[in-house]
Amino acid sequence: MKIRTMLEVGIAAAAALLVAWPALNAAEGDPVAGKGKKTTCAGCHGIPGYRTAFPEVYSVPKLGGQHPAYIVKALQAYKSGERSHPTMRAVAAGLSEKDMADLAAYYGSDAAKAADGK
Repeated sequence: MKIRTMLEVGIAAAAALLVAWPALNAAEGDPVAGKGKKTTCAGCHGIPGYRTAFPEVYSVPKLGGQHPAYIVKALQAYKSGERSHPTMRAVAAGLSEKDMADLAAYYGSDAAKAADGK
């Protein structure tokens, strides 16, 4: 019984790794290139305490210090329509996978954390 349980856990772990692998690899961008591509992002995400009123009032999250794989996944979700924020959908629509990976690498870097005051 224990061998079967261990085998099932091993298979589940391997399957999870296969599913997560593209997102983990997609986050391997160039932080220097990402810094050069962050102008549009910084327009909202680079303003301390910024709140937007479209499509509803909410605080814009800081990106510095976010995990790169999370940023890539979020941008892919905006681009595909899985996430529905109209401004972010429009921004993500113009990004390639390489752009997303580069931005994620930058915002996950120590330089971005320092720029965001973390």
